[in-house]
Amino acid sequence: MGRFTVLAMRYLIGVFAAVALWAQDPVATVPLWPHGAPGSEGQTSAEVVKDVSGNSGVLSRQVSNIHNPTLIVYLPPKDKATGAAVVIAPGGGHQFLSIDLEGHEVARWLNSIGVAGIILKYRLAKSPNSPYKVEEHAAADGLRSVRMVRAHAKEWGIDPSRIGIMGFSAGGEVASLVETRFDKGKDTAADPVERESSRPDFAILAYPGTRAENVHIRPDTPPTFLVQAYDDRIGSERSAEYFLLLKKAGVPAELHIYRHGGHGFGIRDRKIPTSTWPARLQEWMADSGYLKR
Repeated sequence: MGRFTVLAMRYLIGVFAAVALWAQDPVATVPLWPHGAPGSEGQTSAEVVKDVSGNSGVLSRQVSNIHNPTLIVYLPPKDKATGAAVVIAPGGGHQFLSIDLEGHEVARWLNSIGVAGIILKYRLAKSPNSPYKVEEHAAADGLRSVRMVRAHAKEWGIDPSRIGIMGFSAGGEVASLVETRFDKGKDTAADPVERESSRPDFAILAYPGTRAENVHIRPDTPPTFLVQAYDDRIGSERSAEYFLLLKKAGVPAELHIYRHGGHGFGIRDRKIPTSTWPARLQEWMADSGYLKR
């Protein structure tokens, strides 16, 4: 067998392994509140899933009408697992969740670097006739998600001291509320999940919809990674302002602003500058010690 044939075979094996990894399926879907979410009483209509893939060849669905918030759990292969986990809050303007672009694809990418990816389907405040509010119900779902992952840490092979939260666009607003409004848990709570801390150990905000004046950065706000495009129609200044607030409070932070990329670029390779940001995130996570096995 010639040298080039061997190299070609090795390349193909690598490609097939990568495809298999990206095809990883979730291991569980867990309701945040087994007996129903507080504030969703009487809401029984089914979730709505809309396929907006078009001719892209890449699955792109939007999920709305969420009354029973859940976690979709992706775990990395045991031989790759680092023990770190990230709760993922997809965006969609609080009208829907971009569940593939900013959910399933992200969870599978995290699995590829040994990190558990756990998608949060939170309640949407701006869907038609929605009874919910961002700072009340969506934030409650975000805080509960961190507690839930911590409560299941042993079962899912997760280090309870390396649980982060990641949010895209509107999901970035949810993530920012979680990283600034957490508590240490209630020791006397009847629900064992509520005894867990809701503080994420780190946060990742991708083109977040957060307005700096709506959050209160604390000295114990967790280390934060931010990524943004300069030409984002919503405005790149939001991430810059948030970064400066983190720095003023003495919170370790890293900010990347790309010249081109717009809004909603996810982690897909679109042959534009923002396509390289997952590598920057992996470097930051490694440098911060979150990828140590």
